[in-house]
Amino acid sequence: MKQAMVFAAGLGTRLKPLTDTMPKALVPVGGRPLIEHVLLRLKAAGFERIVVNVHHFGQQIIDFLDANSNFGLDIRISDERAELLETGGGIKKAYPLFDADSPVLIHNVDILSNLSLEALWDEAVSQQTTTLAISRRESASGRYLLFDAQQRLVGWTNTRTEEVRSPFDDALQRATLKAPFAGIHVIHPTLFPLMDAWPERFSIIDFYLSACRDHTINAYMADFSLIDVGKLDSLAQAEAFLETC
Repeated sequence: MKQAMVFAAGLGTRLKPLTDTMPKALVPVGGRPLIEHVLLRLKAAGFERIVVNVHHFGQQIIDFLDANSNFGLDIRISDERAELLETGGGIKKAYPLFDADSPVLIHNVDILSNLSLEALWDEAVSQQTTTLAISRRESASGRYLLFDAQQRLVGWTNTRTEEVRSPFDDALQRATLKAPFAGIHVIHPTLFPLMDAWPERFSIIDFYLSACRDHTINAYMADFSLIDVGKLDSLAQAEAFLETC
């Protein structure tokens, strides 16, 4: 089964004042809410079951999906309205809603891209590994994932602060590839049981950095473009980007 999760629970603070009255997932770009763009791309790529997590103005998202008959998809809601669980905690809470034997593609709701979701999925399935889409762009925040010569995750760095996080003491020496995370990834089902030892709230990047010592987590780099629709000044860029897709 091709299944995915859309992160739609974020507060969208960088998109204020729009998000004072609506969730980030419903912010319109090119006449359609962000979540609609993502769901339609997933549907076109053959995904059938999709879990959407909600928190900030969560009922608005639920009502929007109901009004659109879930876009013909098997959509399940992971309700985080009681507490926002961050990326890792959100996946852990949603896990019972998935087919436990199949990988899960995770997609941030505020990422618009022309990445082939089919190709990313096929790569992850053929290699039987957790696979992170990375881009060739420069990171405005200075944050990069580190990969070795076999394109296996070995760490994370912030080039502005020179911070390095890794289970390996020699992560910078091991790293031959430094690239920003694209906010789209496929989790192999063998990693889900490892989340049992983690708290309710945690970052998925922290989880991956812990798991990469003993589990292969691969980079997926292809020729694609993306827009992170995280700030007000990115909305016009996002509309222009959609016109080229």
